[in-house]
Amino acid sequence: MAIRRYDPWRLLNELSTEIGRLYETAPAGEADESSLATSDWAPAVDIVEESDRYLIHADVPGVKPNDIDVHMEGGVLTIRGQRSSEAKEASQGYKRVERAQGTFYRRFSLPDSADAERISARVDHGVLEVVIPKQERVQPRRIKVEG
Repeated sequence: MAIRRYDPWRLLNELSTEIGRLYETAPAGEADESSLATSDWAPAVDIVEESDRYLIHADVPGVKPNDIDVHMEGGVLTIRGQRSSEAKEASQGYKRVERAQGTFYRRFSLPDSADAERISARVDHGVLEVVIPKQERVQPRRIKVEG
């Protein structure tokens, strides 16, 4: 049994964080309640827009690359995976267990400029990097009007 310090505001802070993530990642007008129901934890994420691509960095320490699934469907990028839990017994000397175990799930609506065919992902030192290139812009063409 893990010993935890009592924090009266912990549950309220967790609820606030989950509600914020719900509205942050849901497509306009659609609440994504499935991520709250299907995940045990959610990795912290940074999203950067550069001139030619979008970058998503997600903290997934202890998660093997084979345990991460990244897929794109209908303009929504989904990242899900699992951090395996090890049996932690009091006899092993654990005084506190704070690192989340189990499944994680995050969804992101992508803009129309994202090139879904060239999305790539890799893990390096516990950080998942998803590269989403932007589509090459079609140059406007001037059309001569004859009369």
